[in-house]
Amino acid sequence: MHEYDIALKSILRRLTGSVLRELTGFNVARWHGTELPAVQNRRVDMLGETTNGTLIHIELQSTNHSGMALRMLEYALAIHRQFGRFPEQVVLYVGAARLRMKGAIQGPQLEFRCRIADIRELDGERLIASRNVEDNVVAVLARLSNERDAVRRILQRIAMCGPRRRAGAFQELTLLAGLRSLEPIIEQEAKQVPILNDIMDHAVLGRERRRGIEIGLEKGRERGREEGREEGERLIILRQIEQRFGAVPTPVKKRIGALSGPKLERIALRLLDARSLDELLA
Repeated sequence: MHEYDIALKSILRRLTGSVLRELTGFNVARWHGTELPAVQNRRVDMLGETTNGTLIHIELQSTNHSGMALRMLEYALAIHRQFGRFPEQVVLYVGAARLRMKGAIQGPQLEFRCRIADIRELDGERLIASRNVEDNVVAVLARLSNERDAVRRILQRIAMCGPRRRAGAFQELTLLAGLRSLEPIIEQEAKQVPILNDIMDHAVLGRERRRGIEIGLEKGRERGREEGREEGERLIILRQIEQRFGAVPTPVKKRIGALSGPKLERIALRLLDARSLDELLA
């Protein structure tokens, strides 16, 4: 699982209605679980519903996938099996390369289309001007005329948040900035905002620790990379838990710390829908 997936899905669920409507064309009133019945276990990225009962399926994509339209058709059929109706579908492209994916399939007695939206269709300046910190953070992926100036203003917005939200927003910004290779600019600009120094130092130390694991001894290099990746995922999950449910109890920290591989990924995905710690860890 890409780390940006966890952060971006969480942010999108909290975006103001106008921004999400601009991306998808719909106002999502509630979110559904994302695991669908199929021959193979299939999980969509986001599945919501409008007040009039229209299902909205949003799939996040950071690379140009030549078979994206076919994949979306498969998702549409699986969703229909689950809910008895077809969804409106949007592929939200967040990658750095130019968008090249096609959203249509044609064949004998078959025609299928889905919308593919580039997140750079959004005006980054308008998002930075918003009072909603989720809008501010997502702006790093939107259309920007001056990336450094935009990062500086986003950091200033984050610095105005309360301590708990400030740390979470900074972590989300750092993760999403990786999709635009803006981490160096964030580190440079964050040093100019004293209130963010401790948060930034923790993030930098976390990356250095992962680098150390990856470098390691030559004999254990591959194992070190895997451990470093999982350690990063654990940190993100714990911060997301704290943001949603408050201070993380020590037993929960130990339990998350002991997870690895698929179990860690399942907790990360369940975190998007869980309504309590008990439900998350069940």
